[in-house]
Amino acid sequence: MKLTWYGHSAFRIEAADATILIDPFLTGNPSWDKGWEDAAEGVTHVLLTHGHNDHVGDALAILKKTGAMLVANFEICMYMVGQGVDQSKINPGNHGGTVDCGGFTTTFVQALHSSSFGADDGTNTYLGNPAGLILHFHGERTLYHMGDTDIFSDMALINELHQPQIGLVPVGDRFTMGGAVAALACRRFFDFETVIPCHFGSFPIIDQSADKFVDGMAGAGADVLTPSVGEAIEL
Repeated sequence: MKLTWYGHSAFRIEAADATILIDPFLTGNPSWDKGWEDAAEGVTHVLLTHGHNDHVGDALAILKKTGAMLVANFEICMYMVGQGVDQSKINPGNHGGTVDCGGFTTTFVQALHSSSFGADDGTNTYLGNPAGLILHFHGERTLYHMGDTDIFSDMALINELHQPQIGLVPVGDRFTMGGAVAALACRRFFDFETVIPCHFGSFPIIDQSADKFVDGMAGAGADVLTPSVGEAIEL
């Protein structure tokens, strides 16, 4: 499995004959200034955890250009159809549900956050409930992108049901867990082999580093990776 972090919560994952973009906030991402075209090369699936602009990002342009499958909640999928995405290319779900994506499945789990898309005039379009995404790959380790969330005790059930080995964990505070709380969540509720912090360093009002998370994970037994933006790593 190859993983590339583009800053904030945007990831590219190549595994099981699939090339996946999760929350592809690329244009306008302060951590990334190279556009979306290269990141979207060969993409087969676009997964969205929720509807905020800094997570939907370039999804519409990428979906129209590539014909990739959109995997998201029902409201996001239908919003994208309304914006011109081919309805045959959507794969909607919601909390507790699992959808077959060909080569892997995606299960929607709870996230404590909000979800709407903001227009330039200040209005917001409701886009369903925010989610975390569990990716079960055929022949690969299971990955959990937590989306934007606080800690919650039912994370223990997520671990019991899915046993994710890789965690993509928001740590930036203010809009998500801060680093210390995110480390507590990982230590108390999961048995991750590898954890990668995200949702930090992009905007001035959130934490600029993952140091609090890294410190909190000391001695936890998981590999804590903080890849450079745009760096592809093998997992």
